[in-house]
Amino acid sequence: MRHLAKDLDLLTELHEQVLQEAGQGDLVEVLRRFQDPDGSDDGDLAPPRGPDQVAAVSRAATVRLHLTNLADERHRARSLRTEDGEHGGSVDTGDVGPTVGSVGPQARDRFARMCLHPVLTAHPTEARRRAVTTALRRLAEQLDRHADPTSGPTERAFARRRMLEDIDILHRTSTLRTTRPQPVDEVSTVLSIFDTTVFRALPRFQRAVEAALAAQDEGPVDQELPSLVRYGSWVGGDRDGNPHVTAEVTRATMEAQAGVALRTLQANVERVARSLTMDEEGTPPSAALREALANDAVALPGDFAGIAKDSPSEPHRQKLLVVAHRLEATAQGAASTAYTDPEELLADLALVRTSLRDAGDRRAADGELLHLVWLVQTFGFHLAELEVRQHSGVHVQALVELLGHVRAHGATVDGRPVDEPERAARDPQVLDALARHGWPIALPELSPATREVLDTLRVMSWLQQRWGVRCCGRYIVSFSQGADHLVAVRALARLAVGDRPLRLDVVPLFETGEDLRAAGSTLEEWLALPSTRSWLEERDRRVEVMMGYSDSAKDIGPAAATLTLHRSQQQLVSWASRHDVELTIFHGRGGSLGRGGGPLHRAITAQPTGSVDGRFKVTEQGEVIYARYADVRLAQQHLERMASAVLLADSPDVVRRRERAGERHAALGERLELASRTAYRALMDTGGIADLVAEASPLDVLGDLRLGSRPARRGAGSGRSLADLRAIPWVFAWSMTRVNLPGWYGLGTALAAETDRDALRAAYREWPVLSSMLDVAEMSLAKSHEELAGEFLDRAGRPELTATILAEMRRTREQVLDVLGQTTLLEHKPHLRTAVERRQPLIDALSRVQLRCLEELDATGADTEEGRPWHRALLLTISGMAAGLQNTG
Repeated sequence: MRHLAKDLDLLTELHEQVLQEAGQGDLVEVLRRFQDPDGSDDGDLAPPRGPDQVAAVSRAATVRLHLTNLADERHRARSLRTEDGEHGGSVDTGDVGPTVGSVGPQARDRFARMCLHPVLTAHPTEARRRAVTTALRRLAEQLDRHADPTSGPTERAFARRRMLEDIDILHRTSTLRTTRPQPVDEVSTVLSIFDTTVFRALPRFQRAVEAALAAQDEGPVDQELPSLVRYGSWVGGDRDGNPHVTAEVTRATMEAQAGVALRTLQANVERVARSLTMDEEGTPPSAALREALANDAVALPGDFAGIAKDSPSEPHRQKLLVVAHRLEATAQGAASTAYTDPEELLADLALVRTSLRDAGDRRAADGELLHLVWLVQTFGFHLAELEVRQHSGVHVQALVELLGHVRAHGATVDGRPVDEPERAARDPQVLDALARHGWPIALPELSPATREVLDTLRVMSWLQQRWGVRCCGRYIVSFSQGADHLVAVRALARLAVGDRPLRLDVVPLFETGEDLRAAGSTLEEWLALPSTRSWLEERDRRVEVMMGYSDSAKDIGPAAATLTLHRSQQQLVSWASRHDVELTIFHGRGGSLGRGGGPLHRAITAQPTGSVDGRFKVTEQGEVIYARYADVRLAQQHLERMASAVLLADSPDVVRRRERAGERHAALGERLELASRTAYRALMDTGGIADLVAEASPLDVLGDLRLGSRPARRGAGSGRSLADLRAIPWVFAWSMTRVNLPGWYGLGTALAAETDRDALRAAYREWPVLSSMLDVAEMSLAKSHEELAGEFLDRAGRPELTATILAEMRRTREQVLDVLGQTTLLEHKPHLRTAVERRQPLIDALSRVQLRCLEELDATGADTEEGRPWHRALLLTISGMAAGLQNTG
């Protein structure tokens, strides 16, 4: 921690120098006063302070919080590189080496069938502009250079000058977007993560696993470690509530992804080729390699002649240069020399590796060449598996229109007339017949909305033909509430593509509490349909089911959602076992504490037995993506933690303890679920709760931050009802009020009803479900502030609701501390406590500034000449608080 404090002092000093040079020395004093423990609660900004001065203060505080986050990030990355044990080195911290050691010899077989599947989304939860992120990345490089013990005075002076320059740029860069990002912008942002860290972190992660396994092996092992990771993406494919994501956007997204994948593969192949300079006399090529080169000379006469001239008597290098040439042709669509699929590329790499091994050069065969194999296995030609998501209601509307045309033509479906299109659109048997036998009429002129649904399915088929079946085959149905919602996609696909090839994997997404409880019966009904059974056999009985954390928590409260999700997963595991199905549960976890966020390692090991089984798929979004992939070593650690948790989740000792605890505390869980849900719904069903959060917080202006291309509200709703208010702005708004209600409300009442305190404490120690739930609530409460929360809530003029919410906040804090055996929040989590306390004074100050802005806007209105500067100042406070709180949405 000493090095962290040193970095913070340096960055603070440089920031203050930048402010002084900019003629804003008064801001230095304001920030110091904010960070003074004795003065941080003073909301007076030394009048007179108009909107311009308030905006300047907010920008300066935001920069300071970004610099604090940067120092923390670099400290973690350096600690991991030096392996000092502060942020890794044990099973508890998720390091793969100690975890493999604890699991023992069976670890290798488990890794052989493991699949980690992070899915990147464009959900608008990242408040930073890309320009800010880029500036912070440059600062990170120079801070590392300055802290490097091998750097001399000249090198440190250079780094200091560069940091001053970048902090100056950061200070003068607006944290607010002037235009709303388009889907193409979101695609570019996500693709930059691959270029920056993922491509380099993946081989490092694989090597870490390989080394851990080798330490357990007794003698040589022929079993080669396959790539353990497959990336997915919703960016450019998720059209649920986002009219800007069209079939054309999806097509262009995959083209961009393929361009990055092929360009990276080509560059890496060329790099490795330049290193394989062994000559054929000392390292003779295999007969198979000689034959392949002879064929290449015929297929690529001009190009091969140049390769042979530049690399004489270097057959292994020649073959890799041919591979690079063919990758370039694949990107350009030159059919005569392009690879047909990644498997053909893997065959060429295997040919070179086998030849090297036969010649006695195992080190080269299993070195950087193996990295190439892992990259191809992971990314293929498509980079990430692009997934389509759409709301079930959109499909129903399209089907009603289409079936109306069927009725108008007097046609029948499976011999039955379509008398009522609305009913037929919800009839699984009718839809199943359409999926299997096709539509009885030719395609009529359709509305733009219905045409777009069909075009989406058509573009999926086209992309698979161009980039392979892995590139875009999953279709996620939001708010799946019955088998009709699932078979609807196949019925529409049959109309869209007819008998043309399309590998379509329909993935139900269960989101509300009711839908989660009914998931088993929905899947039973779906599986009974002939079209589902045929698809299941074609896919080797593999089924994917997605579970929504954010909407379930918004629907029934955080504690009840956690326990309902756990029980639903248990039911799905039983369903899969009964039907001999290989189940993958897709976890739609958000970054915020109110949307399923929290420590991923603990969350994975808390999953019900059989629900992981070597496969783990999860969404990653917004600030979570940046936190996990900002640095190569951090990205490697993230993958290690995920792999370690998946490995542990099904280890005999963990399974035995988890099942024993689950049986022992099942009744407790049921009581907590019922009591917390009742308390939460009592508040939600109170008239005006949506108005309260809108009037107490800056909810109505969150859309003006232009965080993403997706609208903040569903449909044309006002945002003043729970139905049209999305989970992300719901959580974001509560975080701004410093209440953080979605992370804890209802839990205190449920815990207080339990008289056997020893049983509660035992459940926390023994049952990962409860311990994970309480730890998330503890963190959420640690980032709340009762006094400030009261001031925000008072703005809504509903004193009875304010009293209810604050009473539950106090009750939950007391109950959590009692169960955890603590006197203060985060008492047993020193790293986390320090991180929160370090940011708290500035966040509290920004909260008070935000209250001032809201008061001014109440008086002037946001659209008036007097109000517009306050509106901008308010947006700056939101951006700053998001930087400090770090998991706002």
